[in-house]
Amino acid sequence: MAAADEQVTERVRERYAGIAREVASESGASCCDGACGCDDDGWSGAGRYADGDRDTLPGAAVAASLGCGNPTAVADIAPGETVLDLGSGGGIDVLLSARRVGPEGWVYGLDMTDEMLALARENARRAGAANVEFLKGRIEDVPLPAGSVDLVISNCVVNLSPDKPAVFREMHRVLRPGGRIGVSDVVAEDALSPAERAERGDWAGCIAGALSFSEYEAGLRAAGFTDIHIEATHPVTDGLHSAIVRARRP
Repeated sequence: MAAADEQVTERVRERYAGIAREVASESGASCCDGACGCDDDGWSGAGRYADGDRDTLPGAAVAASLGCGNPTAVADIAPGETVLDLGSGGGIDVLLSARRVGPEGWVYGLDMTDEMLALARENARRAGAANVEFLKGRIEDVPLPAGSVDLVISNCVVNLSPDKPAVFREMHRVLRPGGRIGVSDVVAEDALSPAERAERGDWAGCIAGALSFSEYEAGLRAAGFTDIHIEATHPVTDGLHSAIVRARRP
């Protein structure tokens, strides 16, 4: 990884490690301090989940919810499936997915931050989730074999990667033929230049690294995906939107 990309990755890691420490210490995550996920602005955070889902999860899993959507609500998760959550954070999407796949299914959560992994594992223990496993690694280099999962989900994490083509290739690699993705992410309008995106927010805050709609589709197509659908769900800031991204591996 290039030095500039490594600096971006380390900045993201440090920001989310700090949030995990705050949640673990029960002082509450500082979600509005430049990170993805801020209930006060209405576009992200635990407010994107139904009360019935939030109320049955450990409080720390909800407090550490920093995404821009709810991929578990749109991914059509079926009993018995194997699911991978890229950038699983405190584990909210892993735990919700684990309920949907049931005891015959399995859910992996992947995160690069030790503090988030520790928080997620404790949340899984408190939730009594026996069909989950949290792995340490980067979303550009997933520590799972090829063709091992049915569904890849992610919640406002792909935009944090400085090497999105690698992320798309890894998604495609780990999916079984016919497998699919259901991703929530921040996506820019095509008319918005990279410089203009950077003016609207920093990388760790899920803005500067956002792809445009056409860039996102082209990246998925280059990785081998088909049936690509990208749908804006709600505004983030001028020219940027939270979106649901669906695609399939042939």
